[in-house]
Amino acid sequence: MWTSILLLGALSAAPVDAPVASPVPEETAPPSPPSEATPPEQPSPEPRAFSTLVRAQAARPPPVAAGDFQIEVGQLADVPRGSATDLLLLAPGVMLANHGGEGHAETVFLRGFDAGEGKDVEFRLNGVPLNEVSHAHGHGYADTYFIIPELVDALRVTEGPYDPAQGDFGVAGTVEYQLALKRRGLMVSGSYGSFASRRLALVWGPQEASEATFVGLLLREGHGFGPNRAYANASIMAQGEIRLGAEARLRLFGASYGGRYASAGVIRETDQVAGRLGCGADEDEQFFCLYDPNQGGAGQRHLGSVELMTRLKNGGRLIQQGFVVLRQTRSRENFTGFLEDVPPEGESQRGDNTEQFYTGTTVGLRGRYTPGVTWWGQPQPLELGYLGRFDEVRTRSRRLRDRGGAPYLTRFDNQVRVTNLGAYMSAKAQPRSWLSLRGGVRLDSFLFAVEDENRPSEDRQGSRLPTESIEAYGLTLSPRVTAEARLTPRLAWLTSVGLGARSSDAAALSDSEFAPFARVTSTETGLSYAARSEALTVEARSSLFATRVSRDFVFDEEAGRNQPVGASQRLGAFAQARVVLHERLDIQASVAWARASLPAAGASPWKLFEGPVLPYIPQLLGRLDASVRGEVTLAGERLGWNVALGHSSIGPKPLPLDRFSEPIFLFDAAVRGRWRAVELGLTVENLLDASWREAEFNYVSNFRGPDAPASLLATRHFSAGAPRTVRGTLTVYLDFEEDRP
Repeated sequence: MWTSILLLGALSAAPVDAPVASPVPEETAPPSPPSEATPPEQPSPEPRAFSTLVRAQAARPPPVAAGDFQIEVGQLADVPRGSATDLLLLAPGVMLANHGGEGHAETVFLRGFDAGEGKDVEFRLNGVPLNEVSHAHGHGYADTYFIIPELVDALRVTEGPYDPAQGDFGVAGTVEYQLALKRRGLMVSGSYGSFASRRLALVWGPQEASEATFVGLLLREGHGFGPNRAYANASIMAQGEIRLGAEARLRLFGASYGGRYASAGVIRETDQVAGRLGCGADEDEQFFCLYDPNQGGAGQRHLGSVELMTRLKNGGRLIQQGFVVLRQTRSRENFTGFLEDVPPEGESQRGDNTEQFYTGTTVGLRGRYTPGVTWWGQPQPLELGYLGRFDEVRTRSRRLRDRGGAPYLTRFDNQVRVTNLGAYMSAKAQPRSWLSLRGGVRLDSFLFAVEDENRPSEDRQGSRLPTESIEAYGLTLSPRVTAEARLTPRLAWLTSVGLGARSSDAAALSDSEFAPFARVTSTETGLSYAARSEALTVEARSSLFATRVSRDFVFDEEAGRNQPVGASQRLGAFAQARVVLHERLDIQASVAWARASLPAAGASPWKLFEGPVLPYIPQLLGRLDASVRGEVTLAGERLGWNVALGHSSIGPKPLPLDRFSEPIFLFDAAVRGRWRAVELGLTVENLLDASWREAEFNYVSNFRGPDAPASLLATRHFSAGAPRTVRGTLTVYLDFEEDRP
């Protein structure tokens, strides 16, 4: 809901690929001849409403593939979004779902992958990796809820493993959040809305500092849109940039976050239709009801980064970064009720509520070096990079009693140490004026040391210690290349091939395993079009892709986490277009199709249409974002206005046992107006108040009670999506540069 709030960074960001202009100097009068008379006083410039600052910036590198998007948020920040994670919807083929609650990481669907909460998508924040290895909720868990949306200036979304700089978890792609605050000054924004939701944001950038220096604070809390959905969290982010002479800059970044949330979990469709849930007879009360109130979670994150950027005398550049992340989470979920427990003889089932606990420390170094090589009188774009990352984590899953919540069974309990060392080289060649070749190779090594603390105390040979050590090591080489043919000055054809890797979950390792990773092979071909003028920018892309993964995972309701299913394959396509009329209109639309399946037994890997379809992955996705800004003059005062619309279309998702979910159509809208330093906004999410299911499953469960016989018939379960949600916002701008006289 942050887009109805004055988005300081977004309002000052240039639209995507807008022509870069130098700042226009203020008009000044010609010098007056010497005179003792006092010169006439110049009138103060009138404050601007809903303006977009255009500042000089470095040219962006060319895309590494047709699916490589450098997305400047720009005016599309006006479209209602609940968190920074929702910005991912600006990339084609992305769907988000959340069955856990306000504060639980979003499940990401991208490029035909059910990427879970991060197992198939590499997440980075200003270069700092966010994926958490061997997380109890799922390997690669990445929670971006702590990112303050007002500080997000741009995203780079690379779909597919085509950039040599992409590392672990970059199977479906890589997402990097890039932070900046272009408009300087202080913004204070407060909002209140449906279900007692409250939000307070403060963002400050000192006038004399660059856009890389800022401080942001965000506080959120609310009752949620139904029982057991309350939440509260706080986040702070700060960054400072220091110049060390004329050729070096030091950037310091830190963030802290803490929050908790309650979750309603899933309910059986048959119970909801029959009105058997204990929340009242009303249809809406049944739809938003729950079984187990002991569901929810909490988390903390503390992150620090030091980055040194140096420009070398030969024209090269060296960037070095060190980072540390401290993380702790605990979540409780119940997907099956009273089905899995095998109680002691004579006792009732104790319930299937699962507690997942994770605590970890990540430290690392990363860097890249551009040597400034010149061949035949021409500079050659060559880049060398490296990554060293060490994780030490405790990951544990336990069953909790239905009454009292005490743990009664440990499912796994591991102490894990992981070292990931990686290096890459990328280069570009242009054998013809119309043909460019870009690519390189990446080398990664993974070393796992696991202490399994949940082994039996005795086996067939007698008593033993309930611990066991496991070690695994692997080395993988991943070449990646893209050919770009310039068909016309505005139209290019890009074809890419790449290999990637995803490290293994510690829970799935065997001792002395030599290859603790999954291999991904992907290819893509597509067209890219761009036309730019001083006032108008038009961009369009389309692509066809195919991907194969040697070891994949699918969500398992009984385990409450992703479980291995063997090899998988994808075939898909997307099309996207964006039109920007600078400072007035910004429209982006996309449509994507993908089919994910398991390969048929004995079939050729090229027969991508054979084999059973993987469940839960939508095959057809559509997205529209639009924002219109304008100004009116009333009683001599300039008033800025804005109207924004967002729309998501989600096709039926395949479910287990040849079932399909219902399609989803959602609309969000926002309006706002600004007078001088004060702005009022109103956002409405789910504008048409559609009754929809954010997550939907099909499996066997027993929520009737601990002594009730369990049915072996699979039925639909779902997590309800939010109804119409309205929020009003008051924002005050203080000490803004262009509001000054």
